[in-house]
Amino acid sequence: MTGNTDDTRTRDLFEHMGKQTTDRERPLADRMRPRRLDQFIGQEKAVGPGSVIASAIGNDKIFSMILWGPPGCGKTTLARIISDQTRCFFAHFSAVLSGVKDIRNVIDIAREKRNHHGLRTILFVDEIHRFNKAQQDAFLHHVESGLITLIGATTENPSFEVIPALLSRCQVISLSSMTEPDMLILLKRALSDTENGLGKLGLKYSDEALAHIAALADGDARAALNILEISAVHLAQAGVPNELKTDAPKTEITLADVETALQRKALSYDKAGEEHYNLISAFHKSLRGSDPDAALYWLGRMLSSGENPLYVARRMVRFASEDVGNADPAALTITMAAMESYRFLGSPEGDLALAQAAAYLATAPKSNSIYTAYGQVLQTVRQTGTLPVPMHIRNAPTKLMKDLGYGQNYKYAHDYKDAFVPQDHLPDKLQNRIFYTPTSRGYEKIIKERLDRWRALRKAEDSNT
Repeated sequence: MTGNTDDTRTRDLFEHMGKQTTDRERPLADRMRPRRLDQFIGQEKAVGPGSVIASAIGNDKIFSMILWGPPGCGKTTLARIISDQTRCFFAHFSAVLSGVKDIRNVIDIAREKRNHHGLRTILFVDEIHRFNKAQQDAFLHHVESGLITLIGATTENPSFEVIPALLSRCQVISLSSMTEPDMLILLKRALSDTENGLGKLGLKYSDEALAHIAALADGDARAALNILEISAVHLAQAGVPNELKTDAPKTEITLADVETALQRKALSYDKAGEEHYNLISAFHKSLRGSDPDAALYWLGRMLSSGENPLYVARRMVRFASEDVGNADPAALTITMAAMESYRFLGSPEGDLALAQAAAYLATAPKSNSIYTAYGQVLQTVRQTGTLPVPMHIRNAPTKLMKDLGYGQNYKYAHDYKDAFVPQDHLPDKLQNRIFYTPTSRGYEKIIKERLDRWRALRKAEDSNT
């Protein structure tokens, strides 16, 4: 495979980084970008051997795609690898800085490259979700005609952020956050690399120190390398080891050293161990106990210690139904909105939305009536099996079904006062069974008043019959 080193085939705008800064001045995260697919860490499912990406690069048959994943997962790096390892003219710009005029310029260049050099054009658009509908429409015809092969990168769900017509012409490649084991491989590679990494410094980090950096990065490879570089520079300036003389003993940099360099203490927390469950339990019980101060404290403890914020958000969504329920139906909406706000903003801005939801849940009226009712329903289903649906509430779309009595004597609620009519809806063996018993707290007080009135009407109807 031949890389695109010929100027007639290259308009890789990544090169502006090298023009503006020397290699020494470039951030570690940029210097450590892999140049080949086999160096790419953490996305084996998406780009590993046998993947569609590997096949496309290997056969030099790149297709239009949307790279979707969180910050620091390798979207731009993958685009650079495609640029280096395909025989295409490659153009790159950011949706933040470019507009329709820039798109038209690239289209004109793509035509020139095709007509005069016989080259295909790959257009990489970073943060494509920031383009509005009109800007995305500008790509559509040229992607469809094959003039350009579009590679878009986005942190947002392309189903919502990319227009359907364009999305249907692209394959979505989903990339995930880096796992901590993969992050540790990346950090160790940077420490040992003497050409692009920090190998010449001779710094040796303890496993605990590297694990702390990986936890702080929260799945973001770029953040992990930035944190490593900050700590390395600080420790080098502090004379570890022994002012970095080449003949100095390789002193191991400890967790305490990294904490001092970053001014971020590693809190006692094991996301896979007992402390993980202790803290989430404390958080949940503080919410249930209507203690917003404690709830915010335990939330802060978990997030500061490296817990996945979306895990906490999912637990709060569950809490909104299990412990608040219909005492405050808005709790579920607010908690879902907080989770989506975090997806949109990320940390640290999105953390505040989670804190807002936690305070709301802690101060909301509480009811586990839905949780209890549904538990009773599941137990009843297990005990009674598949009881038949009563004939009068069965649908009767055909004459045969009507002749068999389907839908016979069904009472249409809207034909009656207050859109309520006493009639049975449970199987015959479960008539008059009550599962849901709302409390007198919050909105459930209104629900309880309605149900008490309706159930009294049903009871009176049963007595009359």
